[in-house]
Amino acid sequence: MSSPVSLSLRPAHTDACPCGSGKTFGVCCEPVLLGQRLPATAEELMRARFTAHVVHDFKFLHLTFRGTASQPYTEVAADPAMTWTKLVVHSHEVMANPDTAHVDFSAYGTENKVEMVLHEKAEFVRQNGAWIYTRALREGPAPFKASAPKPGRNDPCPCGSGKKYKQCCLLKA
Repeated sequence: MSSPVSLSLRPAHTDACPCGSGKTFGVCCEPVLLGQRLPATAEELMRARFTAHVVHDFKFLHLTFRGTASQPYTEVAADPAMTWTKLVVHSHEVMANPDTAHVDFSAYGTENKVEMVLHEKAEFVRQNGAWIYTRALREGPAPFKASAPKPGRNDPCPCGSGKKYKQCCLLKA
């Protein structure tokens, strides 16, 4: 049984799904939120969890987080300050163990009329056939990785001087 969700927040069955998948709510996240089907992938659960934030389905969020899923749900009168507006999924990676996956996403929202973004890489595991959110692996964008390797001390200097790197720009670094 699903938690009472404000009908004014719930999209119509034929409206675009808030998760940004391009599908209608009735085909995308609604059956998952109502417990009519399990999410097939970690990304699908991530999209359903975002939609649960949009429609204030806090029971679904409670049941799909490993830290609270085994505890009884208690209805709390909540009026979250954040209004979630858009989800962008950057990547979905299934790990060597197919029951573990990572989803890198950005969730946009407004709080006090200021747009904010939550960029996170999240871990999901499949337990008894159902995906569950376990934890944030990283908050913020991925660290920058240099595309070119650093020159070695005896390599030609990349500045084009004709000298070895150790006798040119290494001294300036």
